[in-house]
Amino acid sequence: MSIEGLIGSILQIYIYMIIAYVLLSWVPNARDSFIGELLGKVVDPYLSIFRKIIPPIGGMIDISPIIAIIALQFAASGLASVIAFILGG
Repeated sequence: MSIEGLIGSILQIYIYMIIAYVLLSWVPNARDSFIGELLGKVVDPYLSIFRKIIPPIGGMIDISPIIAIIALQFAASGLASVIAFILGG
């Protein structure tokens, strides 16, 4: 597996974790479960950066996970390009 492929795989796993964490917010007490707490420890530090900048729409709809996923994809794409350039690929 190439480094670009590894970065892409890690990115996809983390995006799925963000989506799962957001979906858990729709189920009462789901974030208090073992899986919810585990996902919170991994995903919340990254999402909190965007939650500080982007207020919820109408006071209820939090779009920060969407922006966080887009930013993550841009960062991973840039990182993969830099690594490919350095390695001459």
